[in-house]
Amino acid sequence: MTTAENARQALEQLGRLTLREHSMESVLQTVAELAKQVMPGDPEASVSVVLDQKPNTPVSTGTLARDCDETQYGLGYGPCLHAAVSGEFVEIADTRTETRWSTYMRKAAERGALGSFSIPLPISERRAAALNIYVREANAFDDDSRAAAALFAPYATVAVSNMHAYQDARNMADNLEVALQTRAVIDQAKGILMERYRLTADRAFQVLARTSMTTNIKVRDVADHLVRTGELPGTPRI
Repeated sequence: MTTAENARQALEQLGRLTLREHSMESVLQTVAELAKQVMPGDPEASVSVVLDQKPNTPVSTGTLARDCDETQYGLGYGPCLHAAVSGEFVEIADTRTETRWSTYMRKAAERGALGSFSIPLPISERRAAALNIYVREANAFDDDSRAAAALFAPYATVAVSNMHAYQDARNMADNLEVALQTRAVIDQAKGILMERYRLTADRAFQVLARTSMTTNIKVRDVADHLVRTGELPGTPRI
């Protein structure tokens, strides 16, 4: 059975995963593990994600892949970063003879990574990513293994996209919850001032805002202090 045929069988296994039972990160880890199983050259795999020019490796199959990724992050260049940012496939046949990114190549060879293949994963304008396969044998890739590596890219792309879309939605929900809590406590504080000093709603908010400025305390925290203690911080002016 060819490498590409093995890859198709592995992807059928991936396609049977249900998202109810697996997080996006676990799906991404599965992609990396299956790539490790299928590709030649005693490989390790990882996924690099670049968010607002800050790279990280959310999943990997071993220290070789993570070390090679992090070496590139430290240097600020290398095949995985180039693939992620440029959208170009990058194949390194032999790190000992490759002339591009020479400092990284030397360090990769010292770690035992004699070749690599980085596949770009198009995500969004703010995010770039690549599926990286590091091999311990030089000249390990042929047309069959290149085709197999390319089969994994769409699955990894969907997993990374969904993982970050979920995180964005979660952050938005968290921010909305904080905003609603802030509005609630400010409305409570305004109610106290309106009742206590016979103020209008606008006038009560002005009192909170002025207290915030004179005490250098956020309006929400001024309101929270009033609700909890019945007092405005500092020397309030009504």
